[in-house]
Amino acid sequence: MDSVCPAPTDWRGIVRQLGPGFIISATIVGSGELIVTTRLGAEVGFTLLWFIILGCLIKVFLQIELGRYAITHGKTSLEALDSIPGPRWKVSWLVWVWIVMFVATFFQVAGMLGGVAGIFTFAGLGADWPKFSWPLILSVITGFLLAIGRYRLIERFSSIMVAMFTFFTVAAVVALNWTDYGISLAQLVDGMSFRLPEDSTTAFAAFGIIGVGASELIYYPYWCLEKGYAAFTGVNDGSAEWKRRAQGWMRVMRTDAWISMVIYTVATIAFYLLGAAVLNAKELRVEDRDMIATLSHMYRETFGEVGYWGYLMGALVVLYSTVFLATASNGRLFADLFRLFRWVVVTDEERRLVVVRYACIGLTALYFVVFTAIKAPVTLVFVGALAQALMLPFLGVAALYFLYFRTESALRPGGVWIGFLWVSCSLMALIGCYQLVQAVRAAIH
Repeated sequence: MDSVCPAPTDWRGIVRQLGPGFIISATIVGSGELIVTTRLGAEVGFTLLWFIILGCLIKVFLQIELGRYAITHGKTSLEALDSIPGPRWKVSWLVWVWIVMFVATFFQVAGMLGGVAGIFTFAGLGADWPKFSWPLILSVITGFLLAIGRYRLIERFSSIMVAMFTFFTVAAVVALNWTDYGISLAQLVDGMSFRLPEDSTTAFAAFGIIGVGASELIYYPYWCLEKGYAAFTGVNDGSAEWKRRAQGWMRVMRTDAWISMVIYTVATIAFYLLGAAVLNAKELRVEDRDMIATLSHMYRETFGEVGYWGYLMGALVVLYSTVFLATASNGRLFADLFRLFRWVVVTDEERRLVVVRYACIGLTALYFVVFTAIKAPVTLVFVGALAQALMLPFLGVAALYFLYFRTESALRPGGVWIGFLWVSCSLMALIGCYQLVQAVRAAIH
């Protein structure tokens, strides 16, 4: 059956075709916002509000460019990276760079799995059980759900998660006005003063993971493909009809990306303000030990005892949504990687989904092993965050290459958009290089 069709032009039709951005938003908020962003706010107060906003805004240009390539070429992220010129050994050099980051994100998701397990323990559920019980139970449940679920289940699950944790966190910020931790206009102005603290390690880790991090930039084209944007556009036959369809579906994709950007930016700012207003004032730091108890102060101070239980539910939703959706995304990446290395032969969509299911089950087992071996959720999340920060410049180079060498002139964006894309890629390169220098200095000393 031919799936080619024109994109909707009315608002109602476009809304029905949204979805990939909601999945990405639900993936984003779990570790970057609840753990890293609140830790940054606890350390520096309101000083880096501007940095948080910038970190969310500038990456959407790169996200849309990678989505543009997926729609017009029908290729996955790894297929796209594998086509970049340069040295090769089985796959492109850029795929090998990505693999290093990909491995680091296993630690990140394992840390979030441990965070979810910690919530159950902190609430007194299964307190007498062996320490590995909750991580094991959660791993089994996640593997089972992903083995039986497809795109529609994942999209609906993520949409509900996004709505729940965004509303709850924004409500907590608003409720601060009726406490001793109310946020003043002077504090917000101070947060937009464009200065950096002496120790920027947490700040740059946050930059790598807030908004669409390197992982989400890779994930996004996969979900655009599964939603059907590329299939609806069809294979490029050079016709005017194809160009109109491509422009239409790219418009839908851009709408999806910008709406998701607004959602995760609002959530990110809310988490940062909670950390800056409450945790910084109480001189609390988000560390491996007592992470859940420390974060609970943000909600206890706003909603009282009700806030405590609301926080446990909210944190459970936020962290588990990221574990669930990151595993779903990573399963698709693994299936694609196996195909690139020719370790498996994928002849049709059903065969690909079988490989994805096995990959998801294997990943949940891996996360369980990593967390039970290390048992340091904040540290595990930071490993993934720093790796993502270092990967961003490479993705910027890839996006610019696709724009100038792989995109038809009729489908290229205007000069203003290209200017913002260059600014985005340049800032990510600058921050990535800075983080690398800092890491080298720390290793030397």
